Amino acid sequence: MEEEVPLLPESKGRRSLAGEVKKVSSIAFPMMVVTISQYLVRAAPMFMLGHLGELSLSGASISTSLCNATGFTVVFGMASALETLCGQAFGAEQYQRLGTYTCASVVSLFLVCIPISLLWIYAEKLLILIGQDPLISAEAGKYSLMLIPALFASAFLESLVRFLQTQHLIIPMLCSSLVSLCIELPLCWVFTFKFDLGVAGGALSVVISSWFNVFSLLLYVKYSPACDRTPILTPFSRDVFVAAKDFFRIAAPSALMFCLEGWTYELIILLSGLLPNPQLETSVVTMCYMIAGLHSYIPYSFGAAASTLVSNELGAGKPEAARFSVYAVLAVATTEFVIAGIVVYLCRGVLGYAFSEEKEVVDYIEEMVPLVCITIIMDSIQNVLSGVVRGGGWQHIGAYVNLGAYYLVGVPVALVMGFVLHLKVKGLFSGVAAGASVQALSLSLITALTDWDKQSLIPSN
Repeated sequence: MEEEVPLLPESKGRRSLAGEVKKVSSIAFPMMVVTISQYLVRAAPMFMLGHLGELSLSGASISTSLCNATGFTVVFGMASALETLCGQAFGAEQYQRLGTYTCASVVSLFLVCIPISLLWIYAEKLLILIGQDPLISAEAGKYSLMLIPALFASAFLESLVRFLQTQHLIIPMLCSSLVSLCIELPLCWVFTFKFDLGVAGGALSVVISSWFNVFSLLLYVKYSPACDRTPILTPFSRDVFVAAKDFFRIAAPSALMFCLEGWTYELIILLSGLLPNPQLETSVVTMCYMIAGLHSYIPYSFGAAASTLVSNELGAGKPEAARFSVYAVLAVATTEFVIAGIVVYLCRGVLGYAFSEEKEVVDYIEEMVPLVCITIIMDSIQNVLSGVVRGGGWQHIGAYVNLGAYYLVGVPVALVMGFVLHLKVKGLFSGVAAGASVQALSLSLITALTDWDKQSLIPSN
């Protein structure tokens, strides 16, 4: 009779799911604060510059678009290789490698930033060359030039974030990011309005807060007992140069994976500058992108949890645990992004006031909200599953998916609807929604068909 009542395995399964959800939450929710705080550091000037007029906002928007496309997205994508390398090394208890890989990342990214910064110096001329308004280009050139020190800060910051994330050391990043944001907001207000520095003041506040964040995390890594077993080596160690080979092997497709997606959004902003009334169109599409982008850091945080747990479990040789982690992350994330889409839609009439006091802009954003909601939902799915891709070291697959989703579907749809059908910004943003939908569906199929037992046998380095 006892054999007919197998209740214990089911109860154990339920407890395992609850425990896995708890692990996901312990990483994802603090990471939300970290990622949103870091996003707001660069986004805060947009909120303030919008009150100086459309020219200042348009200039900073175009500059941010250019700098993201050519610099910050490249650094962010390359640093994500550490989610695979450090995550699997931590799971395999190869603790020394975490510091080695992190140092290799910092050195490599610092070198990559040098040619990028040279490009930013000539941002004004480049924007005029591709047909942007000269007045907007001049403002954008000032903003890009002032952001160069923040680019080098990101080389350190993104590497340190991955180093700590893969060890589940999220709280120090949370504290550092919040303090950096609290420093940046008053600085931006003072530089912009009191010192009358305009776009240059907004960029200067980003630089100061970014470097503050870097030094805070460096102090924690150096002096915290939690990092004793994973010391970061000197950048001139031979091991660092050897590790750089492994880093670039994954960093190149990882950067391409992020850039192919990020470049689409930046291309849409640049294309909006070619529409009639470019100051209005560019401002509106930037604001819609910021609304969707601000939310995207929430599912990205779930993706970070998925990346950390999957890489740790695969590194430890536990494929079933890795698969179970994916299910747990998706269960929690799905609830969040459905609620977020509903909330954004219900608030559609007031969202525009966060960026501008002009009724024309506010009403335009209200019309765009349905497309923004679709983008939020689709982008949320792909953000979570992209974390699975990073944890498993499949960045090359992610790059192919993004290439097809955005450049065979998204951009053509945007061009046809925006310029041929004359739907303007609505048409351009429809292309973004279409690309995100194809990307989410493709990654869902890849994840569903993954042979986890086989993946656990593939070494990460």
